[in-house]
Amino acid sequence: MVFVELLSNISVWSVVLFVVGMILIVIELNIPGFGIFGVLGIIALVIDIFITAKTFAQGMIMTAVFFVIIAILLAVLASFVSKGRIPKGLMLKESTSAELGFSSTEDMKYLIGKTGKVVSILRPVGSVDLDGVKLDVITRGEYISKDAVVEVIEVEGNRIVVKEKQDIKSEIT
Repeated sequence: MVFVELLSNISVWSVVLFVVGMILIVIELNIPGFGIFGVLGIIALVIDIFITAKTFAQGMIMTAVFFVIIAILLAVLASFVSKGRIPKGLMLKESTSAELGFSSTEDMKYLIGKTGKVVSILRPVGSVDLDGVKLDVITRGEYISKDAVVEVIEVEGNRIVVKEKQDIKSEIT
């Protein structure tokens, strides 16, 4: 009976705030970022609840119920996600396979042991010329000056780790 009374109190502003709040929440779900659209959407929905309610106390109770329902829905969603039972509509169905023209990072292990010349100061990240190819590299924390000779000591994915080569003069071009 309470809900019938609430429906009779609905004004144009209440409908507008509800629609605006829902649109803002949908925008928030589709745009990565800080969350300003979601916050504004929730504020619009809470204001809508207070406009629809007859008294302040009724508005507070309805707002509390609203937040409890949201918390329960988030807990159920978190439960599904943590157990790996994500609804099919939320999962990407296509894969990025080589047959479809996608390629992963190139295996660069062949660079281990190669030497090159520092193109930009390594502090600890910079560029090195290895066999005529300019590559972004990183050191293990040390700074290496420009034109120094370095050796590749480790490759992990597209992360190339170098160290300064002391026994070779800087004659590599």
